Amino acid sequence: MRRRVVVTGIGMVNPLGHDVQTVWSALRESKSGVGQISIFDPTGYPTTIAAEVKDWCISKAGEDAAVWKNRGRHTRFAIGAAKQAMAQSGLLDSGMAPTRIGVYMGAGEGNQDFPNFTNMMAAGVQHGPFDLSAFLRRGRQVLNVEAAGGAGMTGTDDIAGLEGPNSNCLTACAASSQAVGEATELIRCGDADAMIAGGAHSMIHPFGLTGFSLLTTLSQRNDDPAKASRPFDKDRDGFVLGEGAAIVILEEYEHARKRGAAILGEVLGYGSTADAYRITDIHPEGRGAIGCMRNAIADAKLNLDEIGYVNAHGTSTSVNDRTETLACKGVFGDRARLTPVSSTKSMMGHLIAAAGVTEMIVCMMAIRDGVLPPTINQETADPDCDLDYVANVARPAKIKVALNNSFGFGGQNVTLAVGALRNG
Repeated sequence: MRRRVVVTGIGMVNPLGHDVQTVWSALRESKSGVGQISIFDPTGYPTTIAAEVKDWCISKAGEDAAVWKNRGRHTRFAIGAAKQAMAQSGLLDSGMAPTRIGVYMGAGEGNQDFPNFTNMMAAGVQHGPFDLSAFLRRGRQVLNVEAAGGAGMTGTDDIAGLEGPNSNCLTACAASSQAVGEATELIRCGDADAMIAGGAHSMIHPFGLTGFSLLTTLSQRNDDPAKASRPFDKDRDGFVLGEGAAIVILEEYEHARKRGAAILGEVLGYGSTADAYRITDIHPEGRGAIGCMRNAIADAKLNLDEIGYVNAHGTSTSVNDRTETLACKGVFGDRARLTPVSSTKSMMGHLIAAAGVTEMIVCMMAIRDGVLPPTINQETADPDCDLDYVANVARPAKIKVALNNSFGFGGQNVTLAVGALRNG
């Protein structure tokens, strides 16, 4: 019999708050965390807005700020989220051997100094996307070292001395969802009894803003930041960069039950695919998106009518939102318009590598409280996006299972199915 995987701890730091309950309350109240960029001077860039984490220091997590000052913002966020999740789970006091607890993190580049790019936008961009791709290839080792040595080490040597499987994935916007899925598989197959899994990222720096500006994927609604992220709305003009971290403690069910842990939910299914299409474009028919959703549903042994909610990837770009809508129809068929879908990126921006696990936690809160978070800024209907997007205000709904979609840059797709604890 396959080992079951449950969640016993959650933590997050993001633009809407510094802990899960604060973020969840803001989502239920349709609050936006988007504003003018203050981390650096964005003058001269076509986009000057983002969803920043405000008024947070790692000292709030009980750590010495001086010790961590030279680590990236995303690493500090990850430490904060991890300590919240570990404290809630009580896992480190359970007597489980350190060799049976591992870490799997999804991450990306942090605040490196890219001098060739710092003032590019202000001076007027002369480089094309292939120049950017070449630079990324040359810098890949730098990015991998930062991710693995920073966020990917969260909860191990620096914090808890864990000795189980330790891994890191850099699959763009799908990274943290993939980390949760792969960590789940490690527990299922017996290689670990518990895993600290999640993601951390901050691309609100000159290089990040330059790259996405070159790709023309960011909203330029600079005069009205709170209205900038508008997934599935006809007048959407791009996504909004966010930042933060989210961590979950995954544990084998029997161990969690025997130690009397509070079980917050269960990871029911995991699906992963690749578009095998283009570096920068999602497959126009949603081939990969459909595949990973179907894989997660099959892995969880679910019927379509058991799925009460889909937290969409929902970036607020024209192509993504249209294609994800198409993919939902491909999976749900006649039930597509009966299944609520919403994008919480409308409020917190796109947390890139941290987005997936953040939204997984949102799904768990929706199941716990019987409330679906809204997609705000739904003002003008798009005929290509015609599902139930829970427009503008949260909605009461008793659900037991939710899907969380994460579709990464480069055609990397992950869907997680999460639910209330099943009987038997």
